[in-house]
Amino acid sequence: MTLTRRRIVATALAAPLLPRFAKAAEFEWRLGHTAPATFPLHKQLVQAAAEIAKASDGRIAIKVFPESQLGAQLGLLAQLRAGNIEATPVVGQALAGVLGAVFVQSVGFGFAGYSQLWPALDGDLGKALRFQFQERLGLIAMEKAWDFGFRQVTTRKKPIVTAADLVGLKIRTPVDEELVGLFHTLKAAPLAMNLQDMIPAMQAGAVDAQEGILPLVQAAGLDQQQGCCSITNHSWDGQWLCFNNRAWLRLPDKLKDVVSTALNRAAVRQRADVAADEAAAKTDLTGKGMVFNTPDPASFRSVLRSAGYYDKARKRVGDELWGLLEKYSGRLA
Repeated sequence: MTLTRRRIVATALAAPLLPRFAKAAEFEWRLGHTAPATFPLHKQLVQAAAEIAKASDGRIAIKVFPESQLGAQLGLLAQLRAGNIEATPVVGQALAGVLGAVFVQSVGFGFAGYSQLWPALDGDLGKALRFQFQERLGLIAMEKAWDFGFRQVTTRKKPIVTAADLVGLKIRTPVDEELVGLFHTLKAAPLAMNLQDMIPAMQAGAVDAQEGILPLVQAAGLDQQQGCCSITNHSWDGQWLCFNNRAWLRLPDKLKDVVSTALNRAAVRQRADVAADEAAAKTDLTGKGMVFNTPDPASFRSVLRSAGYYDKARKRVGDELWGLLEKYSGRLA
């Protein structure tokens, strides 16, 4: 059968419309992190990457690698600074290892809770920290920090109500110099050990208490060993979503706005996810018999102040950042 011009046109119109080609992204970036793929951090990063691809008309493609696929936390930070990856969320503890001023966000009993923390990090304190990230480390941090959580204290029988309740208390901490030092200053008896050693130590009576984020208390089944949880909020940590400075500067301003808008929205959603997880953990643990209380931070701050803890912290972070911390927390040193 001879194909006439009319038949060729009709056949073409009846065929499904397919894209002539798949255009490659102009900016293809890798974002690595250490959290499991089931965590809110990863889910929100993946959603943000999809939003960025759509809002940029495919010009930016960010591939998210969870579960330390590209390296552990310190390795990711080193790769980011070297430009081997374009982005990673960096926990404050890792940042403080290369820039001591970041300790300002984790000072013992520095923030009474989220009502002080988020205004500080979303406001002048966070702005000053992000400036130092760029000037000292060559990193561009998004405006909204991501939440890892406040740390709480669980005990076998007696709740922590004032600083006096910590005196002599055998409390397990992670192998972390800052947390060990904090509890030493509060006259407790901290024992640094890895998580897998904690339950056997409790069963053997080597420790009577532990400290950590609330979802960990639930996940580790600590209600079987600990009867009380005191919402001390004694230290906070979170992640700053950072970009390599050179990669960031290659973006046109319009695309920078696309990226920052999507990631800042994702950070706020992640904060809400963490809050929901903590509330669910508290409800579950309460149902299993754990008793909760919320002590006033005043007595703990008083002991730390008298021991010179806050004076040392102030020297470490500098007068400017310390002044911004106390703008939101109230007087510490």
